[in-house]
Amino acid sequence: MEDMKDIQWFPGHMAKTRRQIAKSLSLVDAVAELLDARLPVSSRNPELKQLTGRKPRLIILNKADMADPNVTGQWVQYYKQQGFAVITVDSKNGKGVKQFAPALRELLKPQLEKYAAKGMKGRPIRVMILGIPNVGKSSLINRLAGGKRAKAEDRAGVTRTQQWIKTTDGVELLDTPGVLWPKLDDQDAAVRLAMTGAVRDDILDKEALAARLLTYLHTGYPQALSDRYKIAADVEEEGFVLLEHMARNRGMLLPGGVPNTERAAIALLDEFRAAKLGRISLEKP
Repeated sequence: MEDMKDIQWFPGHMAKTRRQIAKSLSLVDAVAELLDARLPVSSRNPELKQLTGRKPRLIILNKADMADPNVTGQWVQYYKQQGFAVITVDSKNGKGVKQFAPALRELLKPQLEKYAAKGMKGRPIRVMILGIPNVGKSSLINRLAGGKRAKAEDRAGVTRTQQWIKTTDGVELLDTPGVLWPKLDDQDAAVRLAMTGAVRDDILDKEALAARLLTYLHTGYPQALSDRYKIAADVEEEGFVLLEHMARNRGMLLPGGVPNTERAAIALLDEFRAAKLGRISLEKP
């Protein structure tokens, strides 16, 4: 099987987004960075550290309900050791969202005490919220705001301009367009993002992507493959051969009994993204 072609994209609004972030930093007290709990490294923009300078940072591990809870616990400790405040949430059902304001108040305690000393107690906390497309930013903002304030779609890059949004907890959010780096140099990170649907499927070889995912699952989560696709844990094959196994076991056959690997690939990616294989993390600290 050929390797996947390099995934590259150069969103035209990236340079504009960078300028907006730099220009707006002076307006906010902190930066909240939203990551996908299943792949907290690949879903981080490597440029953000430089862009946001020394602003206090809250890391939000979203989609935590879809990630391996043991691995997520390791990530929480990892980021806390780096000096970040960290919360885990599931923005779709609202789980963990109530931690947002208290975590910010704890993170900004010295600053808030200074405001209070100047007679500015009760002043809203202003936060810039950043995240790559499809990480659940709009869903989180809508939860925090207690209603549909941000346009939420399961499609990369829907937010196009900045907007201020008031939450129900005395926090004002500055929403920004989804931030992606201009070129994904780390191809492994690009592939992991593609597995979760953060990259548009129409630019991918779905069978190659599914084969990579099956190889990873066979090593890291063999029980999930055994339970869902009857692929035994002791099978020694990997990649495309596993995809053929899956197609046969699911009865996805072309005339002459040939495994329909394209159909199997689409099914695997859909079911993985819908968490039907269980709670799976694609990266560990």
